[in-house]
Amino acid sequence: MSCGEPHETDCSEVLDHLYEFLDREMPEGDCTKFEVHFEECSPCLEKYGLEQAVKKLVKRCCGQDDVPADLRSKVMGRIELIRAGETVPEQDVALGDADRPAATAE
Repeated sequence: MSCGEPHETDCSEVLDHLYEFLDREMPEGDCTKFEVHFEECSPCLEKYGLEQAVKKLVKRCCGQDDVPADLRSKVMGRIELIRAGETVPEQDVALGDADRPAATAE
């Protein structure tokens, strides 16, 4: 997605880090770059608005549920692996080792 105009901050960078911006998990300088980009680029601003609305809807509908600490830990561990560029195992994050079905020998 791009408006076709050159920007100081590329559309792909903005879209790749949109949730970090929405969640206020990025340095202030990067936030400022993104805000400038949104002023210049209507397709990215539209995507931002859509994702912001979805986030608010999810919070309103699901925001009262407590996330189990072990699940949160597993998800955060996977996020760190992905950020570090490591391979993430193909296993269900929601299942603990005790809940996971045993492998069957053939």
